[in-house]
Amino acid sequence: MSDKTTGRLAKQIAAFSTEHGGAEGQIAYLGQMGARIVLVGDDGAWGDLVAPSVDVATAAAEAAGLTLREAFDGELAAKVSTGPYEWRRMAGIQL
Repeated sequence: MSDKTTGRLAKQIAAFSTEHGGAEGQIAYLGQMGARIVLVGDDGAWGDLVAPSVDVATAAAEAAGLTLREAFDGELAAKVSTGPYEWRRMAGIQL
């Protein structure tokens, strides 16, 4: 399962990177659920994928040639473009 899952995730990461002029990412451990791969495109677009483990997430990112960051720090966050949709969602969470 891991090899098949790793390959599928690598294809999705590569497609995101191609569509957005390149990308960087960060992997966050989610506990029993696995790991979240946060993707930030060079154009400011962002997305995420969930892998069954940190090892699978890391292998998929490496297979796709994704540059990984240790943390979702201010520099990476500054690359993210947010629009009205995101602001409405964030405001809704606060209500």
